[in-house]
Amino acid sequence: MREDLCTRPAVLHGGAIMAFADTLGGVGTMLNLPEGAGTTTIESKTNFIAAAPIGTRVRAEATPLHRGRRTMVWQTRISTAEGRLVALVTQTQLVLEPRTA
Repeated sequence: MREDLCTRPAVLHGGAIMAFADTLGGVGTMLNLPEGAGTTTIESKTNFIAAAPIGTRVRAEATPLHRGRRTMVWQTRISTAEGRLVALVTQTQLVLEPRTA
């Protein structure tokens, strides 16, 4: 984690945590889409559990809770390298149908 991603008092900013999780949920959805389809986040909820002080290495694991035809739901656990939970994010991705010419 870098200083420019921190807030005061030198802890990882909540927005950076949410962006990290949103990226993982979006990538997870993209990997499960039919050819030509897209995705966008339509809902996201974050529970902040503990602070991650500057210099902490954080990791994330995104797990699919639902992989449907129109939506996908992902839960992302963000934790320290030692395993301490920092945040739990649940997001819903809308599946955008491929455009036809």
